[in-house]
Amino acid sequence: MSLKTEKDKLIATFFEKHPALVDKWAKSAPIIINTTVPWSPVAGNPAEGPVALVTTAGVHLKSQTPFDMVDSEGDSSFRVIPSSSSAKDLTITHNYYNHGDADADVNVVFPIERLNELCGEGTVGHVAPRHFSFMGHIEGGHLAKLLEQTAPTVAAELKKDGVRAVFLTPA
Repeated sequence: MSLKTEKDKLIATFFEKHPALVDKWAKSAPIIINTTVPWSPVAGNPAEGPVALVTTAGVHLKSQTPFDMVDSEGDSSFRVIPSSSSAKDLTITHNYYNHGDADADVNVVFPIERLNELCGEGTVGHVAPRHFSFMGHIEGGHLAKLLEQTAPTVAAELKKDGVRAVFLTPA
């Protein structure tokens, strides 16, 4: 494990033990208010589906390239996770939060099995063919790329899949 990875994990553990410092740090973080995207009311019942998952927990297939944990500004790329994937196919690459519980059960941050259960019960009409994952630590120059390229690309892919509802799961 690299020195940077160890440092990132140490900082995540420190913040976990001192939540008041997280609040103070969060208040100093830049807030982006999007004023260009118009509000669009939902047409029909979104639970009829398809329903997709989008996460910032750094989840990806074990066979996929991990998110970049070396770049201090994060990684603005995304990973596509087929809905046919099982929890055992997934892993997490993200040093900026303690994901011990999620390592034990990825459904904590990426509820793929719970979504499939909702579909089986009829609560959700059907599950989208694929889900999308980001790494939640993105800042500096990567933030512009995320807003101008990556997020619109994922939004277009969700639209192509006919997705009517998305469960957003932060970490």
